Amino acid sequence: MGDVQALKDQVCRRIDAHRDEIIALGEDIRVHPELGFKEFRTAEIVANHFSRLGIPHETGIAVTGVKGMLTGRRSGATVAYLGELDSVLVRGHPDADPTTGAAHACGHNAQIANLIALAYGLVESGVMDALDGNISLMAVPAEEYVEVEYRLGLKRQGTIEFLGGKPEMIRLGAFDDVDMAMMTHQTSRTEPGLLSVGGPSNGCLVKLIRYVGKASHAGGSPHQGVNALKAAMLALQAIDANRETFKDDDHIRVHPIITKGGELVNVIPADVRLETYVRGANVEAIVAAAHKVDRSLKAGALAVGATLELTTLPGYLPRLVHPGLVDVYHENAAALVGADQWWEPSFGAGSTDMGDVSHIMPAIEANAKGCIGTGHGADFMVSDPEMAYLMPAKVAAMTLIDLLVDGAARAQAIKAETTPAMTKEEYLRFMRGLAQDVVWKGDGATV
Repeated sequence: MGDVQALKDQVCRRIDAHRDEIIALGEDIRVHPELGFKEFRTAEIVANHFSRLGIPHETGIAVTGVKGMLTGRRSGATVAYLGELDSVLVRGHPDADPTTGAAHACGHNAQIANLIALAYGLVESGVMDALDGNISLMAVPAEEYVEVEYRLGLKRQGTIEFLGGKPEMIRLGAFDDVDMAMMTHQTSRTEPGLLSVGGPSNGCLVKLIRYVGKASHAGGSPHQGVNALKAAMLALQAIDANRETFKDDDHIRVHPIITKGGELVNVIPADVRLETYVRGANVEAIVAAAHKVDRSLKAGALAVGATLELTTLPGYLPRLVHPGLVDVYHENAAALVGADQWWEPSFGAGSTDMGDVSHIMPAIEANAKGCIGTGHGADFMVSDPEMAYLMPAKVAAMTLIDLLVDGAARAQAIKAETTPAMTKEEYLRFMRGLAQDVVWKGDGATV
């Protein structure tokens, strides 16, 4: 144990040696936010640091992803540590890009700082020579599911297939040589505690909806039109009527918005568009709820004789949490910040593509304080740079060491006791099966 603790101390000292540089890096990324599949500047920062450290790496994976690999003295297991490159769209944020509206209102800039801090600690300490496994350092694109039309354009060009970064990296084989994965998400939690591990969370799929009606004069000849907005309104009411049928334990969330309500106030709306997520705690619940949403959307078209154009896109799978990885992380979090600074995880109703990774291998997404404000809000800020940028790298390094010392015994045990929810092939087949384009006429005919 003394030798293992010495390894952990070495890594933490080397992270501390780069304290000012890492904080400056996190702040630099914060004020240069980039949206998903456009994170070229941030990806270049990661690649430059990997090059400086002599870490072999690939770039341009899923457009902007970067993957480095540190090899141990033996290859008993490979553990990936991830950081997310992208920002979210919050135009009202004080640090928002004035052109794109992008802002780091979810802490991904801190994740990249964690990733680089971890890289410095592992390389400069020399601990890889004492580990019986490998560590893959991944900067992944496009966790936030935004700018759907832009991403569909990339898909039509053949640049990507999936609209999320981790699903796309899974497809491309970036996780093929990885046995388990972990990352950290910063939080603005106000309750006591500094570190934890995220609990299970909802997955989601995405629906793009268009009602096509018939334009006519709204005052003089409404009887000659087909009101697509009325179709949409009826569909929304039908979705609401289904809400009481959703089981509480399935945590279903359906939250549509109207993105286009018509052209002019004196013209019967003939082109009305909506978007919605369908979220749920398990795959079966998501599919069942999506069927009810589709039925409601068709009902709106049928009622007024409009045509429904419906695109369903695979989103993210529910996040699963591996208890063996939680145990190792918890031990090190308690050792670093004190047992009283750990908070017990709870279910999360949001969605993340770390859920996709967790379906094909053991995975955890740790939580660390260090921010204030509302996630995805204009007031979300890093308030404690030490906690946001440095502490997660230290506890991650300590966890990785425990997994990979002594013949990678703990990592091997986790592998042995785990049957993934899906193989990669099953995952890809399921995700592709969700993708669908349907045109449904108001007379009940499917085109």
